[in-house]
Amino acid sequence: MDTQLETLTSSVVYQHIPTHVCRKDFNRYINPHLKRPKKGPKPKLSLYKIFNYILYVLHTGIQWEQLKINRNELHYTNVYKWHNRWSKDGSYQALFEASILHLHQSDQLDTSVLHGDGSNTVVKKGAWASVTPVISTRKVKKN
Repeated sequence: MDTQLETLTSSVVYQHIPTHVCRKDFNRYINPHLKRPKKGPKPKLSLYKIFNYILYVLHTGIQWEQLKINRNELHYTNVYKWHNRWSKDGSYQALFEASILHLHQSDQLDTSVLHGDGSNTVVKKGAWASVTPVISTRKVKKN
């Protein structure tokens, strides 16, 4: 009976994206992949809190200006700057790849149910013919 319980609890699969990460998980899984600037002052707020503010904005879909910071500890533009920096320097990509690798190694990645999202897929001349013809405004002669 105990082995069945261990099997059930060890195969827990979460069906949602986290909107808040605890400090332990942040330090273990996320922090090693976030790049820090080599120059300039260190952030006044911990990267843990900044990351959770970013998760909140991404989850709720609110505008950056609407982000309510606790006790005015940081301005929303600074949270956006960290998000923008991590987007551009490959930190999010490294975090994504490491999480996929971790799930694969721990046998928690079920590739039989993956659903690809094509909303960001670039299609160049490979799409079906458009219903409306392409009209170039430069080629139209003025009479």
